[in-house]
Amino acid sequence: MRAAAAWSIAGLIATAGIAAAQEDLVAEGEDVFRRCQACHAIGEGATHRVGPQLNDVIGRQAGSLEDYNYSQAMQTAGEEGLVWNEETLSEFLAGPGAMIPGTKMVFPGLRQEEQIQAVIAFLASHSEEGGAGEPPAN
Repeated sequence: MRAAAAWSIAGLIATAGIAAAQEDLVAEGEDVFRRCQACHAIGEGATHRVGPQLNDVIGRQAGSLEDYNYSQAMQTAGEEGLVWNEETLSEFLAGPGAMIPGTKMVFPGLRQEEQIQAVIAFLASHSEEGGAGEPPAN
């Protein structure tokens, strides 16, 4: 009985540690995202700026917000099946123009993998898909 209780407590501690680490990653992502705020907004009341607002970007088809004027390259990428998830955002954030030549996004990209993962965690915290980072099931 004591062993089961000890494992339960250990599990709770581990879960709390994971949650705290995720919170730290989201906070780091929010800090890195400040570089993006000149062009993008996120959170309650976010509107388009030079770039589209990024609420619910996880699981969204690229170039699909009806009230934003995307580049033809971004629209085509979405029409060809590009959906924003952890993998696709990682590639895009590392080099937007390399992934989608002709995109309007002139940002050269983030060079540190830790910063990319932190920004994705921050974006996920503002997405219905949450931290799953996967496109919605059809």
